[in-house]
Amino acid sequence: MVELVFAPDDVARVRFAFSPLWEMVRSLRVLADPSGHALHLPWVHAVRPRLRGRDLAPLRRIVPAWGYIPDFLTPPPDTPLPDLGAELETVRATPPEVVAAELRFLPPDPVRAEMAERPARALAAVADLLEEYWAAAVEPYWPRIRDLLEGDVLRRTRALAAEGAAGVFGGLHPSVAWRSGTLAIDRRWDFRGALDGRGLLLVPSSFVWPDTSVMVPPYQPMLSYPPNGVAALWETRRPAGPDGPAAALAALLGRRRAGLLLALASPASTTELAGRLGVTPAAVSQHLGVLRACGLVTGHRLGRRVLYSRTPAGDALAAAPGAAPR
Repeated sequence: MVELVFAPDDVARVRFAFSPLWEMVRSLRVLADPSGHALHLPWVHAVRPRLRGRDLAPLRRIVPAWGYIPDFLTPPPDTPLPDLGAELETVRATPPEVVAAELRFLPPDPVRAEMAERPARALAAVADLLEEYWAAAVEPYWPRIRDLLEGDVLRRTRALAAEGAAGVFGGLHPSVAWRSGTLAIDRRWDFRGALDGRGLLLVPSSFVWPDTSVMVPPYQPMLSYPPNGVAALWETRRPAGPDGPAAALAALLGRRRAGLLLALASPASTTELAGRLGVTPAAVSQHLGVLRACGLVTGHRLGRRVLYSRTPAGDALAAAPGAAPR
């Protein structure tokens, strides 16, 4: 069991970020053990042909199907607007002695032992492989993954502002419990310690599902967890027809706008909504304008992008009898 003890200042220092590098490294674990991450099987089937002929053995050696992953591969993200290039530069800047020590922390293996003997060379090779792997396996799917992660950060940031720590940690994951200023995470190893003013970094990750990942002091305390809505990540949605379960809502708003309102069960961008509903981004923007004017949806700017979510009035309408799919 891991127990992180919060002082009052630590609650104020809870922050959110997500990381393309974390998603990429975690996705290697999914490829190593697809049966343990069955939710992502559509992605596994799609990327395996793209990876044929690529020698990913060094990555597979240091990212096992379970257990410890060297910390230099997953530096804590330092911004809510992630940049893979900057993250890879952080990896490349890891001191060789740190690389060697963390590789030796993995179970003994001749290949890993050789990498630890030449850490600078191994680090350069691994960073290059990560770039190659990203382009083939993760980058084509990054827009939909990013929308999911940004939507979760938006939703939980609002919960933190409205309800405090209990609002954020309640329902975060079955293995996570908030009890009287202590965050307990069910793990196979034991740790109990104070955050000592460093706060906690919360990192949603689609590929960490169905588990969580924890980093404890002396590193920046961090908890990675599956985002809300991850179960629908690889689904292709289409709006319900006039005789479907959304018929009552469609009669009120029109079929397209009803489908759009129902699709906003989790925040999403115009591009993601267009892909879900099979319409153009321009059509989505037009319908969103009408829904915003009616007070049913709202937009939240994150950097150069805007995520849309339902307002309480939109939630109530979407949840009305006959509106939500059965």
